[in-house]
Amino acid sequence: MPEQPPYEPEGAVAGTGTGGAMDLAASEARSLEPTADDPRGKPRGLWSDAWRDLRRNPVFLASGLVILFLVVISLRPSLIASGNPLACDLAKAQQGSQPGHPFGYDGQGCDVYTRTVYGARTSVTVGVLATLGVAVLGSVLGGLAGFVGGVWDAVLSRVTDVFFAIPVVLGGLVLLSVVTSDTVWPVIGFMVLLGWPQVSRIARSSAITAKQNDYVQAARALGASSSRLLLRHIAPNAVAPVIVVSTIALGTYISLEATLSYLGVGLKPPTVSWGIDISAASPYIRDAPHMLLWPAGALAITVLAFIMLGDAVRDALDPKLR
Repeated sequence: MPEQPPYEPEGAVAGTGTGGAMDLAASEARSLEPTADDPRGKPRGLWSDAWRDLRRNPVFLASGLVILFLVVISLRPSLIASGNPLACDLAKAQQGSQPGHPFGYDGQGCDVYTRTVYGARTSVTVGVLATLGVAVLGSVLGGLAGFVGGVWDAVLSRVTDVFFAIPVVLGGLVLLSVVTSDTVWPVIGFMVLLGWPQVSRIARSSAITAKQNDYVQAARALGASSSRLLLRHIAPNAVAPVIVVSTIALGTYISLEATLSYLGVGLKPPTVSWGIDISAASPYIRDAPHMLLWPAGALAITVLAFIMLGDAVRDALDPKLR
């Protein structure tokens, strides 16, 4: 008979699940101990649970693939469009689909397919940079207001009320109409200027809720400094709502850039943008609808993909929805 391992009483007691305990044989007791290869022995946190749920969510997978494709063609549009978006031939203006030019030509004789592909770079760049700026500025100001409180909180709350009272499109018409730059930075700066109050409100509420938790109070009682409390205990547990809102807002900022460009105060030619192409194609919607449908369809799919991604992330990070 093979030798049995020595019996260890302290390792041979297991909980019954009702508050009691029962004795087990030595081999049975050892089988209950978690091993390095047993994933059940590793405690899961909010982020690991969220990632597990996201991998099983078809909405997240579908929207993630669309966004991944948009990012790839934004970085290397020449992978699927070898032409020049600024190369035009007036002799082919408003012509429909042709071999090698599946989307036809616009009013200036430019290839609609090439301009639609290159327009993704502008829209994704504006959306991502504006979202990062809004998330960072709003999180810092709102988190500090919720953590510090007092006068700082009161002043920031009144300032955000003022910004909430400004209509976004009207503000863009007023502020961007005096800008002569043809780069994307004025549009990004405008979005950050009017977008941070929403994230600030959410970050403030999350910080107020997090600082009332028992582990924060315990760390404070043990002498933790304010910076340690904010960076190590409050910020990691208050960032989830900011991520959700920022993900959904990214699609909104892409749509806002197209709206401002359509109105003539956003991006300006020769920049290639879906909003510019939609604006140029609007007068010809009856005679050449393909000029409008392709950039408008690309814009709609992009915005929908980011909104669906934000909804999936929200469902995964909200414990109440599980």
